[in-house]
Amino acid sequence: MTLYEKIQELCKKNGINVTIMCRECGASRGALGDLKAGRKQYLSTDTLKKIADYFSVSIDYLLGNGGTLSLPSNVRPISTKRFPMLGEISCGTPIFATENHETYVDASAEIQADFCLTAKGDSMIGARIHDGDVVFIKSMPMVENGQIAAVIIDDEATLKRWYYYPEKAKLVLTPENPAFEPLVYVNDELDNVHCLGLAVSFMSKL
Repeated sequence: MTLYEKIQELCKKNGINVTIMCRECGASRGALGDLKAGRKQYLSTDTLKKIADYFSVSIDYLLGNGGTLSLPSNVRPISTKRFPMLGEISCGTPIFATENHETYVDASAEIQADFCLTAKGDSMIGARIHDGDVVFIKSMPMVENGQIAAVIIDDEATLKRWYYYPEKAKLVLTPENPAFEPLVYVNDELDNVHCLGLAVSFMSKL
């Protein structure tokens, strides 16, 4: 069974035609037309995911389940999972960190993170993290020097490179943009600074 035949079968079982399905799930009608006419054999991962989510099936179900369709050797379906979105984190001056556990982001299941935050500002552009990017965080109370950490400072959050010197009772949070100064905390000031976790991945909008 071809991919288009599998999609037709799902539409028939659900009493809906392909055109309506495309409109309701945001899939490309043109891409489905090319698939039907044999002008293409594959669909983009984004289109496959929209169709799979619409019918509450997996991408693997669309592409496999005994069918004859196979992907090229350099292309494979992406398994996804949901990460809770905990609000915004500043790439600049620390901002209040809002929690919104009702919001989730779907991303690759290969990302080893516990939650994500939306970056605000441009202090981390040297690390290719830009305003509006989604940053995935693995919860941990301490990271290694030089790693990018999500940090809470007096109930406000920021994203910076972490440099902690326990023998000096000193923490330096360094931006990745020369237009911004490092944030330095010493002695009792450290009581108000807490590491949320390690930034392990980010997702940018095209």
